[in-house]
Amino acid sequence: MVFSRVIYPSSKNNTFKDAKEFIEQPNFELQHIYRALSVLGEESNFIQEKIYDNSINVIKRNTNILYYDCTNYFFEIEEGDEVIECSNKTLRQYGKSKENRPNPIVQMGLFIDGDGYPLAFDITKGNTNEQTTLIPIEKRIMEDFKNCKFITCTDGGLSSTKNRKFNSCDDRAFVSTYSIKKLKKADKEWALKKSGWRIVGKNKFINLDELLKDQEAIEKHYNTIFYKEMPFQESTIKDQRLIVTYSLKYHYYLAKIRNRQIDKAKRQIENKKIKEKLNSHDYRRFIQKIKTTHDGEIAEETYLSLNEQLINKESQYDGFYAVCTNLDDNVESIVTLNKKRWKIEESFRIIKTDFKARPVYLQRDDRIEAHFLTCFISLLIQRIIEKRLEEKYTTHEIIKTLRDFKFYEVKGEGYAPTYIRTKLTDDLHSISGFNTSYEIVNQTKMKKIIKSTKS
Repeated sequence: MVFSRVIYPSSKNNTFKDAKEFIEQPNFELQHIYRALSVLGEESNFIQEKIYDNSINVIKRNTNILYYDCTNYFFEIEEGDEVIECSNKTLRQYGKSKENRPNPIVQMGLFIDGDGYPLAFDITKGNTNEQTTLIPIEKRIMEDFKNCKFITCTDGGLSSTKNRKFNSCDDRAFVSTYSIKKLKKADKEWALKKSGWRIVGKNKFINLDELLKDQEAIEKHYNTIFYKEMPFQESTIKDQRLIVTYSLKYHYYLAKIRNRQIDKAKRQIENKKIKEKLNSHDYRRFIQKIKTTHDGEIAEETYLSLNEQLINKESQYDGFYAVCTNLDDNVESIVTLNKKRWKIEESFRIIKTDFKARPVYLQRDDRIEAHFLTCFISLLIQRIIEKRLEEKYTTHEIIKTLRDFKFYEVKGEGYAPTYIRTKLTDDLHSISGFNTSYEIVNQTKMKKIIKSTKS
């Protein structure tokens, strides 16, 4: 199931059929896959623990820093599971889909370590508040993985006061994205004020208004991170810091995206099309409907126009980014640590896109859990391969090459390679300790290769 998830990602029925394409033929039936899923699902936590223990012998694990995030996966069904006592079908529930689909979903919470290797995951009901998923899986990591000292990095959606308080105890710490828009009025004014900014390692204060007037300074500091910080007061958490950063590169990036959305909104206004926005980031948020005349009377028609007030309100946040933390490290270290959160977002993309983890075609909770366990193990293997290849290749390039590793069976002689030899195939052979590119691989040698890969 793991091999097929990487090479031929599909339903369990198709996995059974595709396994017959392997050189080592399966000696089981389709029913055995489903029965195995039940066992794997029930033992998921134990398996994750043992995978971690065994991985230490293969790779170096940086568990001092942990990144956590949530996503969800949809089912192509119309009704969610009815919650009945003793039922084995409760996970599939309606919730806020990341893809805005009107289908029941399940939610995955995933921890990866500081080097991007998956550490642990949990599956919860689709209607679960994602903020409540963090602490239970952290407690499991502390108990099962014997790891009580770590820094947890999360995005703003998971940055509740309760979660930060939990990671303010013992040897734990946190770095969480914090929405500037949600700051108190005085703190927000301080965060967006154009004076009082610094560059890491320099004591000179910089005014952003003056910077943006000087083209030479803009070019010089295009990739510079400016910052300011202050103590962040919350009654239940001590020694918090709020660090606000500003980047010209990020400023122009956000402005470019918004301008594209404004252009789309203008075209819709010109075409007089009225459609509801899908989410808070939809370009149609910039279209306002006017249903009254200037005299305040009820209009016969609905008029569309750009919401200039909203555009101006959003633009004031361009380039600004904030995190709160209880670490006393320097600002550069904290900003660098937080930047690596993209690795967990990429992990979700790999599971959803490359491993085609959704839609899910299973019903029972234990089998749904097992489905994502195979995705989790596949992700770990993929990350190990990437690291051993020194991250010279993209995930897509590696997976495509693995899928193209095919042979033609020559009766009585062995297996002739039919794939195209490339630098990547050579590197894969190099890290694997064998090579199949040069000649027909006899059956004895192929059996040894298969046995060596298992060990």
